[in-house]
Amino acid sequence: MGTANVEAVWRIESARIVAALTRFTGDFGLAEDAAQEAVAEALVSWPLASPANPAGWLMATARRRAIDAIRRRTALQDRYALLATDPAVDEEIDPDRIDDDILALMFVSCHPVLSPEARVALTLRVVGGLSSEEIARAFLVPVPTVQARITRAKKTIAAAGVPFELPAAGERRGRLGGVLSVLYVIFTEGSTATSGDRLLRPDVAYEAIRLTRTLAALQPDEPEVHGLLALCELTAARFPARIGPDGSPILLEDQDRRRWDFSAIRRGLAALAKASTGGLGPYGLQAAIAAAHASAPSVEATDWDLIVVLYEALGRVAPSPVVELNRAVAVAMASGPAQALAIVDELIALDRLPGSHLVPTIRGELLARLGRRPEARAELELAARLCANQRERSVLLRKAAALG
Repeated sequence: MGTANVEAVWRIESARIVAALTRFTGDFGLAEDAAQEAVAEALVSWPLASPANPAGWLMATARRRAIDAIRRRTALQDRYALLATDPAVDEEIDPDRIDDDILALMFVSCHPVLSPEARVALTLRVVGGLSSEEIARAFLVPVPTVQARITRAKKTIAAAGVPFELPAAGERRGRLGGVLSVLYVIFTEGSTATSGDRLLRPDVAYEAIRLTRTLAALQPDEPEVHGLLALCELTAARFPARIGPDGSPILLEDQDRRRWDFSAIRRGLAALAKASTGGLGPYGLQAAIAAAHASAPSVEATDWDLIVVLYEALGRVAPSPVVELNRAVAVAMASGPAQALAIVDELIALDRLPGSHLVPTIRGELLARLGRRPEARAELELAARLCANQRERSVLLRKAAALG
């Protein structure tokens, strides 16, 4: 069994293994370290002799590594004795506890005591099973930075005495928003990379979808979990048509909608239906907007009036300057660029998105539609200077140049 197979098994089983070890040892950091050591041993051992039960082998090896670490801590001899004799800690993971364990692992990884960057890194590491190198590559940061974030996160969790347990029902819903926000950040980075020479990082986006599906299975009665899953599926459905053969972005109006992933659209609409049972929250409303795009045969045939209404509703439940900017785009399509420009200019007057390339991008598009070409070109050139993603920047410069 080669390296690729070890990585595949780890990606599938890592959350279960780390979660079960954390429950058994009561030490989140120890569990994660022991699991990583088991993977390192598998990379050496499995090519020579493949185990019949790869997941069980990883669990048993990680358990031994955890016991070795606890044995070295003389103050924890009683716990070592318990672990060494507890028949529940066997090669098999208790199936009756898997769901609760993984859900608890998500809540620990996304605990509010951690910084947002640490939550993302830790979630991808211990729940997603990604290596430090993969996380660094996804977010274009140095590997030591990712490793430092993970190390600090584990120390912070230990110092804060964060228990490995599901929050009480009353507290869980409040903290669920933090888990969803981490998954949304991961997906957003995959669907529109903030920097670098690639517009999309599908592997990152699909990892976020996988984790969100897991959360939806564990929390089937939470509408916003299904709302986020719907948003991710419907957005990812457009991936095949969003970039050309050379990696350059293809704008929505120029996309070949026959290339959209209709299986993902069906999954997204099914998740949206589940989200709608309890009234749409912020993620559900964004999913409804994505569904309006997904169901339209063309940009011109899109129900822009509905999208404006949905953005207005989103602005009431989750107000943000980005929502207002997107509402301006919808207003421009529904009612013309003049009304939309007033919305954008108000954002500029209030300095709501300082340093963002999005504002001059939208403003440049609106000015171009109004025939104010020199102003439009200046805005698009400004947007290009502010944009960190090389693919997006090239599109902006081409648009600016086309305005003469």
